[in-house]
Amino acid sequence: MNFLAHILLSGEKPGVIMGNYVGDFVKGRLTEEKTALWNPDFVLGLKLHRFIDFYTDKHEIVQEAVDVASLALGRLAGIAVDIYFDYFLARYFARFREESLAAYTHGKYALIEENEHLVPPGMVPMVRSMIRQDWLTGYATLEGIDLTFSRLSRRAEFLAPVAGAMHELRAHEEYYCEKFFAFFPDLQNASAEFRLQGQNQALHG
Repeated sequence: MNFLAHILLSGEKPGVIMGNYVGDFVKGRLTEEKTALWNPDFVLGLKLHRFIDFYTDKHEIVQEAVDVASLALGRLAGIAVDIYFDYFLARYFARFREESLAAYTHGKYALIEENEHLVPPGMVPMVRSMIRQDWLTGYATLEGIDLTFSRLSRRAEFLAPVAGAMHELRAHEEYYCEKFFAFFPDLQNASAEFRLQGQNQALHG
């Protein structure tokens, strides 16, 4: 899943949200020694990020969607499907939250700005661009997703072909939408259970 989904699946605790949000930029094992002085909610968010990625990659419905996308996109199909799913989450956001997408994302931008000290230095320029250009609200339109793929294609040479991922989405939007709605409730339930278990472990040592 991409940024919007990771944030939404974090629950309401700021530390968990921040850990999940920056998860791709914190590398290495999260050992007790490494994280001993870190905020426990932040550590839980980092672990949740990794759980979400693992759960998503292994889920049968997601694998089916990636197999279809790979016919057009090859090894970049998994990345494309993650972004497709954030598009459907944003487009149909009212099914998941009572507040509007704009209100939700701008509230989270404020939270991220307040906690920029938790953002790894290498991620800071991207975060500031995300907030300034309002990437998360832009996920709700095909034009916004096209721009997302364009940005991503410039991050590394091997990612260049992902700039054409919009062609696949436009051609098979209904198919990927069905896969998203079949999969996402499973991910919501699994993420909520993971958070609860992590919080219980923290309470009971």
